[in-house]
Amino acid sequence: MKSFNRIFVAVLVIIVSAFFVTNRILLSENSNKSRPYRVEIQRLALQIETGGFENIDLSDCSYVVNIKKYDGDFYNSDYDYLVREINGKLYRFDYTVKNYRDRKIITTINIILAAISAVIIVVFIFIKYKILLPFYDLRDVPYELSRGNLTVPITENKYRFFGKFVWGINMLRENIELQKQRELELLREKKTLVLSLSHDIKTPLLAIKLYSKALSKGLYNDREKQIEIAESINTKADEIESFVSEIIKSQNEEVLKLDVNIDEFYLSRLVSDISAYYQEKLSIMKTDFFIEQYSDCIIKGDLDRSIEVLQNIIENAIKYGDGQKIEITFSEEESCKLISVKNSGCTLSDNELPHIFDSFWRGANSENISGSGLGLYICRQLMHKMNGEIFAEINADNMLVTTVFIMAG
Repeated sequence: MKSFNRIFVAVLVIIVSAFFVTNRILLSENSNKSRPYRVEIQRLALQIETGGFENIDLSDCSYVVNIKKYDGDFYNSDYDYLVREINGKLYRFDYTVKNYRDRKIITTINIILAAISAVIIVVFIFIKYKILLPFYDLRDVPYELSRGNLTVPITENKYRFFGKFVWGINMLRENIELQKQRELELLREKKTLVLSLSHDIKTPLLAIKLYSKALSKGLYNDREKQIEIAESINTKADEIESFVSEIIKSQNEEVLKLDVNIDEFYLSRLVSDISAYYQEKLSIMKTDFFIEQYSDCIIKGDLDRSIEVLQNIIENAIKYGDGQKIEITFSEEESCKLISVKNSGCTLSDNELPHIFDSFWRGANSENISGSGLGLYICRQLMHKMNGEIFAEINADNMLVTTVFIMAG
């Protein structure tokens, strides 16, 4: 956009220069071309010489505006003049080279130049506001999609020249989101299967351990062999039990790879990005969206991941709220900045609240609402990686999710 503005300024400079140079050339040519006023003065001089000064008529003259006898004294006039000696007397001829015809030509040329300039400027303005600015608004969409941000709002009716492009981007976004949902479903099924198998293995493990204990107590003949077998069974059972414990432990750890780059950024950058994402989207949904006044500060963390955290929280507020109001508030506590997202219409029960940050957990209020149960789980993992915290509370029918960011000292 800055390059286009520079080009636009350069075009304006060229237009102004063209006006200046053209008028300079026209005036110069007009003042130097064949000097037609001299012909007119010569004709009038002949009339004075043959007919006398009293009979001169200037009504049909294009250049000469006045004739006076010249006595040599200083003469002040707004016109150019020429002194001629006629019949032994000096006459002063006042004239102008800017006749009506020349002025008309210059005016016509200037009007044509002005019209062409106006068309060029209008075309540039049209290109800027109807093509470049809408495309400029779309510049971050591919980048956001590459980061996994599938909630980028795109308003199709504002981009009449990019309708098919916007439609394609929306289709791509929907396909990526669908693919992501499928991957999460496969991940959940895999986790459920492993946990189910781990649980089922415990039953035969218990039986093996009982048999091994029976053998070790000498309940069978050939005691040495029986003890050897019992000890082998017991050892294998312990190994299997150890594997099961490792499987269960691994499934309770992170199921997604979440990279975080700790840096410092201004709170205003985080808030402005969130505002840009959701002001228009929530306005279209007729949801009141309020951002409380705040004092800017520097926060430690990953800006992109922080945006992702707040987006996940707001998306949950959109899904599970009543669509009436979403509000972002701010507070400070022990060198920490607290950012809270509150939505009206909470239907989550108090006994379900402690589980909302668990992986693949979905509350009773999620019936008939699409989702993976990983949104808030991811939020918690990201906040912990940024040395922050996240918690939730229910106040009447309002859901309040608060993120705690460390402020730079």
